[in-house]
Amino acid sequence: MGSCLSAESSSPRPGSPCSPGFGVKKRKNSKKRLGSRNSSFDSRREDPLHQVPGRMFLNGSSEAACIFTQQGKKGPNQDAMVVWENFGSRTDTVFCGVFDGHGPYGHMVAKRVRDNLPLKLSAYWEAKVPVEGALKTISTVTSASNINSSEDAAAVSFVSAEEEPRPSVDMEEGEKTEESQSELFKTLKEAFLKAFKVMDRELKFHRSVDCFCSGTTAVTLIKQGEYLVVGNVGDSRAVMGTRNGENALVAVQLTVDLKPNLPAEAERIKKCRGRVFALRDEPEVCRVWLPNCDSPGLAMARAFGDFCLKDFGLISVPDVSYRRLTELDEFIVLASDGIWDVLSNEEVVAIVASAPSRSSAARALVESAVRAWRYKYPTSKVDDCAAVCLYLHSNNSNVISSASSISKLEDEELQIENDDPSGLGRSSTVRTGKEIALDESEAEKLIKEEDSEHGTEYSALQGVARVNTLLNLPRFVPGK
Repeated sequence: MGSCLSAESSSPRPGSPCSPGFGVKKRKNSKKRLGSRNSSFDSRREDPLHQVPGRMFLNGSSEAACIFTQQGKKGPNQDAMVVWENFGSRTDTVFCGVFDGHGPYGHMVAKRVRDNLPLKLSAYWEAKVPVEGALKTISTVTSASNINSSEDAAAVSFVSAEEEPRPSVDMEEGEKTEESQSELFKTLKEAFLKAFKVMDRELKFHRSVDCFCSGTTAVTLIKQGEYLVVGNVGDSRAVMGTRNGENALVAVQLTVDLKPNLPAEAERIKKCRGRVFALRDEPEVCRVWLPNCDSPGLAMARAFGDFCLKDFGLISVPDVSYRRLTELDEFIVLASDGIWDVLSNEEVVAIVASAPSRSSAARALVESAVRAWRYKYPTSKVDDCAAVCLYLHSNNSNVISSASSISKLEDEELQIENDDPSGLGRSSTVRTGKEIALDESEAEKLIKEEDSEHGTEYSALQGVARVNTLLNLPRFVPGK
């Protein structure tokens, strides 16, 4: 969810570098211009994209996947998601993505990345590998391995974009397969890197979306046949449900949460004069801060947007990895941190596997996360939650058309895009050691009170367990 806040509990002094009005000439009706006419024009222009066959972006399901999102209690739903079957006109190819916005315009950034990133990725991929030859080329690739999780040691795992591809363990493929593997990984890696770079640059110069202190995560994947490529920025996560040697269903984490507490990420940020530290009230959450100003406090090391920090170590370069799927692999879950903050990888896999049908798995997961939020953090606002469940093997008994997407959600989404952002209430999810021990009856009472006060502004430290409000936004100062 939102991942920014300020260490200052009061508004900045007028004229200070962190003051919203410092060096910026106030324009009439600038807020109205930003959220109304331009957004409605964009939505009309993007209507054909929303009507592409095989592309889902609202709550719904198809034979291969199901998606679901639910707005939390912090303001507009800043989570976005997409499943695009027959991606890039390629046979047996699916693109999936979950995007978790943060900051005052995070919901707009997330939706723009959702709509434009897949198009750029497809274009760069097609330029390198023609559509008619794509399936043939990919079918020659073998897997490579490693992920930094001990529980995944027995599973086939990844090659990171930061590493060189490793030789195939299948000796029958020989040197020719090894060369094809290296070439394919290089091609897909370049496509992901270029698409993410151009997407971020486009956001920087976009006229109707202010991305200076707003941004989004992006966990994306392309599956073609038995091959999987994952590109990740931020702290959204991808997890796969697979069978181990004893035929038990286990969780395999496919991505790394790219947060400032990782040594390599913190080192890069500090070399660029950015600061990394946690607040006293939330010692478990490292954040990124400007060199001379206690803002914005971003709780991730990579993101689209957030240009106030791009000169100080924040990057939008994705961590790219790939693997070869097997018959033991059953499904993949992409989700925003509204899910992962309250449910473990194992719990998520168990919930999806036990869903009554494939079409209801994503909804069951989101509803389980909402219940977990209310029980574990009864004094805090529930975060936005979004999940994509991609099934790796066909199941004809659970076929539901993507036309079952909820039309009401589409109306709400267009309404949100046309409205001004409501407040600055976006922050990360935080866990501290000061949680209150409440039984279920007391928790339910607090939940009802919170629901009855929906729309009420909360202070920065409302509740004992979480930080909910963005207080201080740095502003661009011309000439500095």
